[in-house]
Amino acid sequence: MSILWAFGTCVFTILIFQLMKALYQKYNYPLLVPVATSTTVIIVLLLLFNIPYDTYLQGGSWIGELLGPAVVALAFPLYKNKEILKKYFAPVVVGVLIGASIGILSGLTFASLLNIDKEVLISLIPKNVTTPIAMDIASMSGGIPTLAAVYVTIAGVGGAMFGPTILKLCRIHHYIGVGVGFGTASHGIGTARALEIGQKEAAISSISMILSAIFAAVVCPILISVVL
Repeated sequence: MSILWAFGTCVFTILIFQLMKALYQKYNYPLLVPVATSTTVIIVLLLLFNIPYDTYLQGGSWIGELLGPAVVALAFPLYKNKEILKKYFAPVVVGVLIGASIGILSGLTFASLLNIDKEVLISLIPKNVTTPIAMDIASMSGGIPTLAAVYVTIAGVGGAMFGPTILKLCRIHHYIGVGVGFGTASHGIGTARALEIGQKEAAISSISMILSAIFAAVVCPILISVVL
């Protein structure tokens, strides 16, 4: 029964995502980004039918296992545009370091101003890096890994939804700026959004996501130990 339930949950999740994707393709409105709408629909249905999250996770975890291969697949546009990456490597690195620093410090400042609990604060700091690394940083530093994953998801979905509008308002149109912005602020979800814009943007976003994760993995534990 558990295997059948897990399979059904997996199919149900994919079906919801495909429906939300079709809705987004039809109307192409920022608030209808499939990651956000499908997550919302699933949460509402779980609450409506009183289905525990652990029960849903029996099948949802199967999809979670695809996260690794999906991230690896992002290396394709990176390889395809390797000459561009070599040409603009220096500005990309500088942009990522500045963006990652702002992401870390903004989380620390916001949490400090609101006098948030230490565990929550530690979980919030690595919000702009990919989920596995953020969870490891939170775990090693005394935070809550699952809460860190929630903050990472919020950052990713928020970037995918509002990133294009913010970039437009800031008059950032060059693919280097677009890619660095998505990859540094919104990690894998942002990179997937960048891929909708173009291959070059996705390539820059991929390398930005990787560099940002490396930087955060080194800096966040040191910053937490010093400040907290």
